[in-house]
Order: sequence, then structure tokens, then C-alpha cells
Amino acid sequence: MSHSPFSLARWGRGLALTVLTALGIAAWGSAMAQTAPVTATALAGTISAPAPAGAPAGMPAGVPAIAQDAITGVVRMENGALLAPEFARIASRGELVVAVLGVDQPPFFEEKNGQLKGFDIDFAHEIARKLGVRVRFNREARTFDGVVTLLAQGQADIAISKLSRTLSRARVISFSAPYLSLKRALLLNRVKFAQLAQGRSVPEVVRAYTGSIGVVANSSYADYVGANFPKAKVRTYPTWPAVLTALDAGEIDAAYRDEFEVKRVLKADPTASLRLRVVTLQDLEDTLGIAVNASDQALLGFVNLYLADRSERLDVNVVLQATNL
Repeated sequence: MSHSPFSLARWGRGLALTVLTALGIAAWGSAMAQTAPVTATALAGTISAPAPAGAPAGMPAGVPAIAQDAITGVVRMENGALLAPEFARIASRGELVVAVLGVDQPPFFEEKNGQLKGFDIDFAHEIARKLGVRVRFNREARTFDGVVTLLAQGQADIAISKLSRTLSRARVISFSAPYLSLKRALLLNRVKFAQLAQGRSVPEVVRAYTGSIGVVANSSYADYVGANFPKAKVRTYPTWPAVLTALDAGEIDAAYRDEFEVKRVLKADPTASLRLRVVTLQDLEDTLGIAVNASDQALLGFVNLYLADRSERLDVNVVLQATNL
């Protein structure tokens, strides 16, 4: 069978129109998939829960999410409210999950009569109230780095846990502005230090310190010590009390931590100053911050505004005065 040039041209145009139509349908389907409803379960990983009694108006706790904008990422809740994804997740769940170290660190956090108390715990309750949800604490982590891992793996919304802001941690989570700045400090065995100094001044010895230093494993000071004292012999211990025990026993010449923990030793036992001395490193700071998941930048902004609005400010003296010995 033969075709005229005109019929072949018309057949070609028809084929092209069919292909273009198919491509248009495919593109439309892709766009629809991007704007498809997002359920509360997909956002929150759990079913919605009722808002706590007496919760303030604001973020709609316990309200399911129904759709997410493909361009802005903002989530529309069932009641019409618009929220960033992290707030939608928290609202749908009806609770703020806060990662806190499983080992008490008073006065930041400690369990008393079955309840958590302390500065960090107060922060968590205040933030939850402003969000209109209840708070739940996750204390599975046994080290400070473990708290970071807990948050990075999505097992908490925020971490408030006397957590030092370090470069290594900032690669996996995001930190707020500091809520407390502490100087770094050494707690030195007087006899050992005198033998090491050989008549040199304290600043001279500290700048080129070659003695042994004990730090808590998987803590910020396990990171700091290598950069601050590159010539020192570093030994790690599972807890701060274990570091102090080693210092008293003469296993190490110095213990390295923040000025609060170091000064607290002398506050707890005034006679300790007979055998120990404190050297505060004025040019080195340890800043504590509230942490969020790296992708939760709207939540980070919220936390920073919360900290900026607080009238009460923490410093080492306030924290020391709150310590019950």
C-alpha cells in the first residue's frame, strides 16, 4: 500500500502530538506526586496525641498533617495551620522528645524523687510549653557523644544535656547560640606539678605541658585535649569521678574539664586545695548549646529566639551556687 507525501506528513504530525501528550501526562503525574498529601504518620512516625491539659494556644498539638507544599516544604495541618516540617512532626506526636545524658550532671540535670530536675530540664519544659506540647526525655545515651548520636539518628527532637559545642559534633547536628560559656580549666596535683615545673612559672609550664592529663572518654574534653596540650600524655576514663580518683592516686598529674566541674571539687572539699590547685585557661572557652537535627533549621531558629528572649542568664557563679553539696 502506498501513501502520498501529504498523508505521510499528517501521520508524522499525529505521532509527534501523541508523544508530546504522553510526556505532558507524565510530567503532570510527577507534579501531582510531589504535592500528594502527607499523613501525620509519615511526618511524625507515630499517631497523633491529644494536647496536654492547660497547653497554651500556638502550635496545634495532636493535630494531624494533611499536605506538604512541594516548593516551600511547609506542612498544612488538618485544622488549617501552616507549620515547618519539624513543628508538624512534633505537633502530630503531641510531645517534644529531648535527649539527656543517662548519667546525672547536677545542677544541669539529675533525678530526684523520681523526677528530673535542673537547668537543662527547665529549658526543656519551657520550650515544650511554648510549643503547646508535653515533654518526654530520652536518657538512653551513656556518654555525651552518645547524646549526639541519639539526636543525629532521629531518636529525639532536641538535645539539652550540658552539651559542649565542638567542631566534630557540628558536622552531624546543629547547635544553638550558647546558653552558658565556661572557661576550660586544669585541676593539678600540687606535688606532681612542682616536680614537672622545676621552678618555671605556671603559664610557662601550661603552654608546653608534657605531663599526664586525664579526661572523660567520649566527651568534648577528649577532643579539646589534643589541640590544647599536644605534648601531654592523655589518659581517658569512663567518668569524671574516675578521673578524680586517678588524680588523687597519682596516676595522672592533671585533670582537664570546664571551670565549673573543676571548682566544684574544691567547693565540695575545701581541704582538697592542700593537694590540688586550679589553673583556669582564660583564653579557652567551653560553650554549651541546645542541639537539633541538622535538617531542622526552623526549630533551631525557634530555640535561638527562645534563648534570646530569656531574661535570666547563666554563668559559672550562678551554676556553682545552685549546686547542693
